[in-house]
Amino acid sequence: MAVGVLLGGAPVASADPGFGEYVALGDSWAADASVIQATDDFVPLGCAQSQGSYAKQVAAALAVPVFRDATCGGASSPDLTAPQHTPLGVNPPQFDRLSASTDLVTLEIGGNDAGLAATVQQCLTADAAASPCLDTLVVGGVDQMSLNILAAEPKVTASIDGVRDRAPHARILLLDYFEGVSTGRGCFPAVPISDADADWLGRKLIELNAMLARVADATGVELVDTYTSSAGHDGCQPPGTRWVEGLIPWSSNPPGPAVPFHPNQLGADHQARSVLAALGR
Repeated sequence: MAVGVLLGGAPVASADPGFGEYVALGDSWAADASVIQATDDFVPLGCAQSQGSYAKQVAAALAVPVFRDATCGGASSPDLTAPQHTPLGVNPPQFDRLSASTDLVTLEIGGNDAGLAATVQQCLTADAAASPCLDTLVVGGVDQMSLNILAAEPKVTASIDGVRDRAPHARILLLDYFEGVSTGRGCFPAVPISDADADWLGRKLIELNAMLARVADATGVELVDTYTSSAGHDGCQPPGTRWVEGLIPWSSNPPGPAVPFHPNQLGADHQARSVLAALGR
C-alpha cells in the first residue's frame, strides 16, 4: 500500500480519504493531554497535545492529505479566536488553521468555559465525609455549576458559528466528554473525592454533555456521543479498564507520567473509534 505524509510528519496510507482537509479544534480532552506522549508537531509543548490523540488517529485512518491539529490543554472558547499562552509557548488562535477548503472539523470545547475541569481539583479532600464542592457550589438550592454550564452554551454555539464562517463547506463533528467520573459513588481514597462530591461531579458531566447535545441540535452539526458507550471505564476503574487517569499522575496506557483526570491512550482510542463510527468508517 502506498504511503503519504500528514502535516507534522505522521505516515498514512494514501487511499482516497473522502476528505481533503481536516482540522481538529478543542481543549485538553481533544488534545488527549499527555506528558509522556506530548508533541510539538502542531502546537507548543505547553499544550500537552498527545502524539496518540484521537484527531491524529482519525487523520491517519482517513488518510487526509492535509491535517492541522490546533487542540490545546486548557483551551476555552476565547482561545479559538485569540492566542493562548501556555507555560511552553503560545498557541495561535485555533481558528487560524481553518480555511475555505477545510471539509472536516472536529470540535471538543465547553468544559473549561463552564469551569468543570478546574472544579475537580476543588473537590479533593482528605476526609471521606467532606463535600467541599457541594458545600461551596450549591448554596441555598442554587447550583453554580449548573448556571456555569448554561452560561457556556451560547459560547459553544458561537464557536460553531465561527467555524462555519471560516470553513463554510466543512462537515462539523461536536464531541462530548466521556465518563471520567460516574454518578453514584467514588472510590475514596484512591481518588480522594467523597462519594457525595463524586456523584455531583458525575451529574454535572451529564449536564455538560446535555448542553453540548442541545447546541448540536440547534446548530445542525453532528454530535459524537462518546459518553454513552464509556460506562465502566471511569477513573475509579483498574489499569487496563479505565480510560481516564485519577489523581495519581501515572498511566499504564502507555506506561509513564500522566495528566491527572485526563484520557489515557485507551480513552483516546475510544474517542477515535467514536469519530470514525460517526463518519461511517
